[in-house]
Order: sequence, then structure tokens, then C-alpha cells
Amino acid sequence: MFQLPFPVRDVNASSGTGGLGDLPEWDLSDLYTAEDAPELKRDLVWLEKECASFAADYEGKLASLDAAGFLECVLRNEKISGIAGRIMSYAGLRYYQLTIDAGRAKFLSDTQEKITNFTTPLVFFTLELNRLDDGALEALFAESAELARYKPVFDRIRAMKPYQLSDELEKFLHDLGVVGDAWERMFDETIAGLEFEVDGEPLNIEGTLNLLTDEARETREAAARELADVFGSNIKTFARVHNTQAKEKEIVDRWRGMPTAQTGRHLSNDVEAEVVEALRDAVVKAYPKLSHRYYELKRKWLGLDTLQVWDRNAPLPMEDKRIVGWEAARDTVMSAYAGFDPRMAEIAEPFFTKGWIDAGVKPGKAPGAFAHPTVTDVHPYVMLNYLGKPRDVMTLAHELGHGVHQVLAAEQGEMLSSTPLTLAETASVFGEMLTFRKMLSEAKNDAQRRVMLAGKVEDMINTVVRQIAFYDFECKLHAARREGELTPEDIGELWMSVQGESLGPAFEFMDGYEHFWAYIPHFVHSPFYVYAYAFGDGLVNALYAVYEEKPEGFQDKYFDMLKAGGSMHHTELLAPFGLDATDPKFWDKGLSMISGFIDELEAMEA
Repeated sequence: MFQLPFPVRDVNASSGTGGLGDLPEWDLSDLYTAEDAPELKRDLVWLEKECASFAADYEGKLASLDAAGFLECVLRNEKISGIAGRIMSYAGLRYYQLTIDAGRAKFLSDTQEKITNFTTPLVFFTLELNRLDDGALEALFAESAELARYKPVFDRIRAMKPYQLSDELEKFLHDLGVVGDAWERMFDETIAGLEFEVDGEPLNIEGTLNLLTDEARETREAAARELADVFGSNIKTFARVHNTQAKEKEIVDRWRGMPTAQTGRHLSNDVEAEVVEALRDAVVKAYPKLSHRYYELKRKWLGLDTLQVWDRNAPLPMEDKRIVGWEAARDTVMSAYAGFDPRMAEIAEPFFTKGWIDAGVKPGKAPGAFAHPTVTDVHPYVMLNYLGKPRDVMTLAHELGHGVHQVLAAEQGEMLSSTPLTLAETASVFGEMLTFRKMLSEAKNDAQRRVMLAGKVEDMINTVVRQIAFYDFECKLHAARREGELTPEDIGELWMSVQGESLGPAFEFMDGYEHFWAYIPHFVHSPFYVYAYAFGDGLVNALYAVYEEKPEGFQDKYFDMLKAGGSMHHTELLAPFGLDATDPKFWDKGLSMISGFIDELEAMEA
């Protein structure tokens, strides 16, 4: 199945772009110029014919191919992936620009169905590949260095070998995938179509979530209660989506013989379950010295006896209230990137000048932010919902980091460029860190430094603590669904069980907060995605420590890591930096950076 791009960052934003400057919009013509463009029609015709031809030429014959024949087979498969990916990228990106437009939704759905039908004959490829003898495959690699370059792809495919079903069942599941996609679209369209009203003003979900960062506490409370009411009114729909998606996953996992609901995600991330559990355990153990300690500081700064959920992302009393215009945000991020290495800014420049960013908040536009790589012979596209808050500047730095990574990895080609989710967050979080460090170095006094440190700690807690809490919630949700249907109240109880533990004793929770799981897109689009954020943050913190300790030659090693795309395992990528994510102590190094920032904040209070 060719998956759609989806929001990859839990970003608060709202409607309105006044005073922000000229916000860029996507120019999708590098993909196609229109739904009925002759080039798109040509590619659909080619794709249908080539998929059938590929199956006729190779099905049942992989074991008989020599190295040259196998390489030709791989290259033809790669071209099919590229054309299908281009088509789906265009359909998906147009849809996310305006998810409530019926025509765009129909075009996306029809295109997805066509490509699913066209590519069904290709299902044999991975199944047959997994039946090849290890020795025979190694002999082919030894004969052709160009073919051996694809070994990491084959290794990831063959990791699924123990969980592979019959050819007939695999084709059935491939075809059935469009049904699961329909549930995802239902979620997206429901979220985008929600209507809220705060203080008499009609808002969409982005606008209402943005009010949770408003300076006025009564406004934040009104927004939180309105979110709770609207989520509550639609909670049966969201519960049905989650129940269905989780049950479908349970059925497929059971038939495949996967030991846990998380196994498939770990395999696709090319990461060992033990490494993920070590990360999870390290973060949960650190809750008291991270989130619990920070929120106690925030409680004092806000002058409150207890924090409510609408205070979690409240601005601090000493914060700079200015709005950052688009040009200023661009200059800040580009300066930070260039300060690290001019090559990084050079790669980022076309995003701003060639219509590769869609920044404004518009009715019906998908919430959040993402960077979608499209295909390796085009370029990535970045989506934001930019409102000029300091966190929006950091989001720009984050998504632009993804874009730089995707541009550099594109030289690996369609099959090797894609990076596992755990490593996909490396460049984005590193881009944030560069931008933060530059801004921190330019702080004019301790008050500014404190505000910047507090903002960074909040972002890191949202990236590490909040996402691991999300991961625990998903683990509990999927485990409970295996025992039977879950009511909205059941899901709410699971949600609340992780919230108190992760946020700590400084918080109270209003009635209705038990519904706030409903709007998180990752749970629906990509189960267990969320731990990749914490993985990426910990990895980047460790990387940045190496950069500070031994800056000489770091940039070249960093660029080589990004250029590798998905061609190396995380152990190989981190080895040049002297880092090893399989070492449980590795995660403590990353978490100690967050703890160190809180130490500094506490010292300022003394």
C-alpha cells in the first residue's frame, strides 16, 4: 500500500494570519499541474501496464534470476514505486490543503483505489523474495556490488519472513487496505469539520487548540472546556474509529503470529524491541526529575496552587509577547542552519523560494505540520500552520530539518532513501536544537535566558515525556481491545491512567479531559509512531553533546549520516560518533540534558 502523508507533529495553531507577512503556499506543479493533467493520465496508464508486465515477467521466477536479471527486476520495481509515489503524493497533498473539499477527497479515494488495484499483482515480489535461500541471495550480492547496495532493503523485507501469510491472503490484505484508509479519512474529515465557539467566536480545531497558549487564563479555560464538550459530543465516532482500527490490527497481527501489537512498528523502524523498552523505561523512571519537577516550577511562576490542563502550555508571566513575522522566522532558522554549516542553509533555501512550504492557517486545512518527501526525483513539501508564536519558529526549524534530511537521502534512490521513523526525527530535532542554541546565545539578560530555557524544556517534555505517555496509552489501548470492544469511557480511563503519572502532582484534571485522546492523529494514522519522537530527541541530545565536545569534523559525519537515508542500521550510523543506542545508559545521556536545563532554571530561582 502507498500511504498518504500525515501530520507528524502535535502542533498548536489557530486561524488568522494578520501581521505575519506573505506566507508561502505550495506549488504542486513539480508533481502534476492538475487532476486531469496529461502527465498524470499518462503515468496512470503506464503504471497499470507496467505492474501487470512486471508480474508476468517475474512472478514465480525470482529464484532463477542471475545477478544482472535480479538487478533489472529491482530497478523496475523501484521505478514503479517512484511513479506510484508521485501520484499518491500529489493526491494526498492536495487533500491536506483542503480536507473538507468533496472533490479532493473523491480524487484521493479514487486514486488510492486505482493504485491499490494496479499494484496488487506486485504482492508476489516480497513473498517470493522471502522464500529465497539465504545462501543464494548472498551469492547474488557477492556477484554484483550494485545489487548488494539494496541489501538493507531486502534485510528489512526478510525480517517479516516469520510473519508472512500465504500469497492469496497477502493479496487479500493488500486489496483490503483501502478500507482501513477510509477510516483514516473519516477521522481526518471529522477533525477538520469540527466547529468550536469560544467567547462568541467560531473556530476550527487549530484555532481552539491555539487558545490553550493564550495569555489569559480564562480564555485558556474556555477553550479547554469547549474542546472537551465538542470532543465529548463526537466521542462515539472517535471511539468507533479506534475500536475498528485496533481490532483490524489485532486480527492481522494474530494471523501473522506477531507476539505484540508493537512488533510490526519495531520491524518497520528497524529497531529492536529491547531498545524501545529501554527508552520507555528510562523516560518513565525520569518523570519525577523531568516533568514533575518542571511543572512544579511552572506552578510557582504562574502563582497557582495547582495547575489545570489548560495551564500546561500557558505562556510564562515573563515571556516576550511579540509575534514573530514570517521573514523573521525564516531569517532566524536560516541563520542557525548556516552557522552550523553553509551547506545546510543552501539545501533549505529552495523551500522558501520555490513553493515547497505551505505555511498559512486556512479553513479546512489539515492540522499540525509535516514534511512529506514525495519521491526522490522531485523534492519534499513542508506543511505548517504558522501563527508567529516562538513555538511556530521551532516547528519551522523542525520540519525544515526533515526536508533537508529528505533532500540529502534522495540520492540513495526510491528504495533506500526512506529512513525508519526512529531515525527520521534526527535531522528535525537537530534543526530545532541549532535554532534554540542560536537564540539562547543571543539572550540579552538572565530573564530572556530563563524564558528560552523554560520554552525549550516544555518542548522537550512534549517531545519525550508526552510522547512516551502516548506510547503507553497506545500499548494499553491495543492490549485492552484484544479483550473486547472498548466504550468511550474505557478509552478515557486508559488515557487518564497515563496522564497523571506523566504530568505529576502539580496537576488537576477537569471533567472532559478524558476525551482528549480523540484528536491525536498518530493513533489512527500510524500506531506506535509516537515513540520515534522520544527516540529522536534522546539521540539528538547525545549527538549534540558530541558536537560540543568534539566539533572538528562533526559536520561531515553528520551530513554522511543524513545522506545514508535508510541504507544503514542505527548502530552503523551512530558508530562514527562513538554512540550506541543499544546501551541502556545511552538514553540517560539524552535525558540528562533536559534535567540539566531544569537544574539551571531552579538555580535561577534560588
